[in-house]
Amino acid sequence: MAPLSPLTPIKRADSKSSIDRLITRSRPRSLQKQGRPSSLFGSLRSLHSLPDDDDLTRIAATPSSTHSTSILVDAYGGAVLHHGEVQTAGGMFRKKSQYFVLTDSHLLRFKCQARASEIFPSIPSSMGRASGIRHSRMSSSSSLHELHASTSSESLQGIPLSHVVAVWRLEDGKPYFSIQISHYDEETHYATEVTLQLHDPRDCDLWLSSLRGAVMKQRLTNPKPFTQGFVDYTARALEQEHDYDPEQFRMFKVVQRERSGKTGGARSSSEDLTKTSSTICILAIGAYKVHLIPLPPPRSSRTASSTSLSDMTGVSHGIMALTSLAVHDYDDAFQLTFRLPLQQASTLLLAASHVSDIALYVRHAADYLRPEWLEAPFTWNVPQSVDDEIWPIPLSNDDYQSFDRTLTAYSAAYNIDTSRIRYFVNCSCEDAPAFELHSPAGKGRTRYTALELLAIMRSLRYNESFSTVSFRNISLDVLHSLHDRFGDDHVPFTNRSGEPLHIEDHADLSLLIQEVQALAVKCKRLRRLDFAFSLDRKELSDDEDARDEGCGLCQALFPLCARQQTNIDWIVLNGITLCKVDIDYLYGAALDRSCHFRALDLAYCGLNNRNMDTILEAIEHQAATMESIDLSGNLARLEPWALGKHLGGLEFIRKINLSNISRTSGPEPLFTAETLLAWKLVEIRLARTSLNEQTVGALATYLRSNQSNYLRNLQLDQCKLTGSAAASLLTAMDRGPRQPRDLHIQLNENQLEEQHDQLVAAISNSYTPKQVTMQMLEYKNERDFQRLLEAFALNKSIEYLDISKASLPADASDDTCDALHRLLAENDTLEILDISGEHSHLEAANFGRGLNHALAGLKYNQSLKVLRVEHQKLGLQGASTLATVLQENQTLVEIHCSHNEINLQAFTVLVNSLEHNTTILFLPLMDPDRAWTQKKVDREIDSLRDDSSIMSKAGMSPSAKATVHRTLGRTLGKTMARQRSFSARNLEKSTSLMQGYTESDIKAAMGSLSQNWERETGRLQQYLRRNYDMAQGLPLDGPPLLSVDGRGIGDSLTSAFRGMVFDDATPIAEMDRQLIVDDTGVEDGGEDGGEDGGEDEEDEDEGIELEMQEALHV
Repeated sequence: MAPLSPLTPIKRADSKSSIDRLITRSRPRSLQKQGRPSSLFGSLRSLHSLPDDDDLTRIAATPSSTHSTSILVDAYGGAVLHHGEVQTAGGMFRKKSQYFVLTDSHLLRFKCQARASEIFPSIPSSMGRASGIRHSRMSSSSSLHELHASTSSESLQGIPLSHVVAVWRLEDGKPYFSIQISHYDEETHYATEVTLQLHDPRDCDLWLSSLRGAVMKQRLTNPKPFTQGFVDYTARALEQEHDYDPEQFRMFKVVQRERSGKTGGARSSSEDLTKTSSTICILAIGAYKVHLIPLPPPRSSRTASSTSLSDMTGVSHGIMALTSLAVHDYDDAFQLTFRLPLQQASTLLLAASHVSDIALYVRHAADYLRPEWLEAPFTWNVPQSVDDEIWPIPLSNDDYQSFDRTLTAYSAAYNIDTSRIRYFVNCSCEDAPAFELHSPAGKGRTRYTALELLAIMRSLRYNESFSTVSFRNISLDVLHSLHDRFGDDHVPFTNRSGEPLHIEDHADLSLLIQEVQALAVKCKRLRRLDFAFSLDRKELSDDEDARDEGCGLCQALFPLCARQQTNIDWIVLNGITLCKVDIDYLYGAALDRSCHFRALDLAYCGLNNRNMDTILEAIEHQAATMESIDLSGNLARLEPWALGKHLGGLEFIRKINLSNISRTSGPEPLFTAETLLAWKLVEIRLARTSLNEQTVGALATYLRSNQSNYLRNLQLDQCKLTGSAAASLLTAMDRGPRQPRDLHIQLNENQLEEQHDQLVAAISNSYTPKQVTMQMLEYKNERDFQRLLEAFALNKSIEYLDISKASLPADASDDTCDALHRLLAENDTLEILDISGEHSHLEAANFGRGLNHALAGLKYNQSLKVLRVEHQKLGLQGASTLATVLQENQTLVEIHCSHNEINLQAFTVLVNSLEHNTTILFLPLMDPDRAWTQKKVDREIDSLRDDSSIMSKAGMSPSAKATVHRTLGRTLGKTMARQRSFSARNLEKSTSLMQGYTESDIKAAMGSLSQNWERETGRLQQYLRRNYDMAQGLPLDGPPLLSVDGRGIGDSLTSAFRGMVFDDATPIAEMDRQLIVDDTGVEDGGEDGGEDGGEDEEDEDEGIELEMQEALHV
């Protein structure tokens, strides 16, 4: 049966219950207590005090005692469940025996058994104190904990079982047995606890089971939900913690128990029982946390409108930090233990009559936040009846098996900001989908903290969504030497199937090793782990190498691979310095052929000759399964015979990377043709590795054979290849006319200008594969580059061509631009072309202004889909050329043209060209160019401020100021002044601009420029969205397109001022009025005075120029 949670709000009844009113009416006025000191039990009541024995006796003795007795029996429950004589400690020297009666609705107290039998006939009468037969012998004391204001003046009778919060046994090690009863009245907000002391353990068990059974039956038959105010109070507390979720929200009344002092000695008397202290509070289960919230204050201390939460103090623990949940099977006590990483555990000792419900709800919340975990990472110690009622977690439609849900829960538990965590799921790579962790978001911090990394790694446990997990370029140094000495709840002692791992001193290993091992053994689908450049370890000398403890990753993974306790078979350790200990772990695992390694990526690992030999020997043992090897960038000098010996038998090898390595000198090829012909490679990377003529010949032999038909990537960057060597490779891969190889060859930064004719001939004859990259070619003779472009224009096999960052002796000549024009106009196979330049602090490579003419050839192209033309300083003229092309070309889909000094006016021209173009799906928003324009305007403003400061110091005559007014009037009212070199007149006009405009005006002008950029950006996004919908066949139901700006908008400071409309109260308007009123004659002479006025103005200007020169000279 599902647990019942008292969440449904009910209307509050009158504060005086029907039972209270009944008892008050039954008591004669003459018998009301007048100033009589109450007993210890009565003096400590705060919620419902027990009925006084004398009062009940007097009621029974009245003329209507029979009728009143029957009413009392009905009011306090007709069925007596248990009863017994008790001994109550009323003071230090006074004790008296009392009699407790448990009914199905109340717990009552009488002076003796005879008094109880008068009210409840089912209880046999006794012979008084002399009787030696007693049901149970116990002493009782009660202690009041007034949590709020003073008690009500009306005494209430009995302890209603519906008010009981918990009943539990006190484990205090004393020579008697104690039962604690806590109860709380939600309407009056008062709590009381009663301690029953028993000398017989059987009596204790009987009373305990009777009390719990009666309370549970009362709760099930007559449930009492929380009031609406109580629910609102708790909900607001969770909202303050950002943890309120209506679907997950649950609340219960609990007792926070204090730890029993077993070491403090036995109590001397039952009087010490009054020192027992417990606190009744609210346990609330939110979306990600468990909260202990203080009870709300009484109504007398609250405002009429709402409950103030400013003074509220409570305790919150993340559900993901739960390490233990223990429930007793004999009472209502339970405990929750939470522990954050690297901290001691915190245990909550609690008790509640809803203990089973609480345990099930906490377990359900934990399972919901970890839906893929096969076993809970906390101790679940509950009775079998509770364990049998665990609810199943419904199937979720969340992406990646609720990874975000689990990560958010761990972040809440560890008090970290989830917005800093960035990751990407790559579904287009090998071994996809791949979880790729990116650098943290935000400025100032480039590394994740230990808690953030632990939250991410623990969220990935048991997740079967990813075949690859990558921490590439993410620093894991913070976990490398970190040990958690406060607990082992996070340690994976078993694999996914529950079999023990048997790892020596597992709990003492670093957190990095433990978390990596947990990923490896708990994720069945996981095949690849990428730790490239995740640990910053210095290069080791021979002595340091022998003493180093290792990076930890080899220790974590390779023993598991050797014992076949993980499915990971592709391990990437690039950029991590490995020592002898790491190599030993790898070698020991590789010797066992059953571990089935698919790939080992050990690039830039600082491997010396000895370690490299060990690695090659280990790889040889994995010849039956090895598919990829990356040994690039290491210190060792490879010997060709060793490569052939150890790698020649890898019959399933698909990828090999020997880039940037050194080899022993000699004429031998790095690979022999026989070694290569034994492989069916998909990828060969030899960048920055010098290839001699014999190696080139072996590669050509391999390319001519059918064994190379699977080859898709051949990287030969910076291999000192000449044009003749490149031509031999291109010729070897030819498969006949109109049958280009589906292969990407990279020949970047080689010496292709040597023996260049053979390369040009191979390209002209279409011996090339479909994809060719020749970046950063350096030509001393521009004519050779022209011939290369002409060869590409004739080529009929290349679909992807990258000739970016080409370096010429000077800007491209007209002949070179004509050759590029023919390439763009005549080639009918190219689909992707990159002719971008390069701009760095050291050098710049671009075609110059002639590129604008070359781009016009795109009007006639019918095959090109993607064009990259960045860092070519296109400017307004180049943008206009591209705009003209876009109005005619209907095949281009993407144009990457940022970093081209394109200002707002040029950007507007490009955007306008898309009005009638429906094929472009990508055009950059020009953020780099916008930033360049902003810096340009900022420099203009700074220059104007500096010039204004100079003129102010020099001092100008009144006639100069008049000219300033006229200059400003002409600048704002008519046209922009033509550009001039820096002279006194230029200085005058700039100074007039700054004197006429305030800083607020300049700020407004800058805001206007920004708005214009945003407007054009919005228009571009609308056009691209329209084209995308048309390409996908979607209906065009978006907002109406913004209007087209046919003339474009300038982005200089003067243009910004011209486009602004100033209010009458601005300094500009005041200056205009001065121009009209004070300088009417001057203005009229300037406009209507004809030639004479013009001559006078020129003469005056010349005088001012002389004056300014003198001032500047001074």
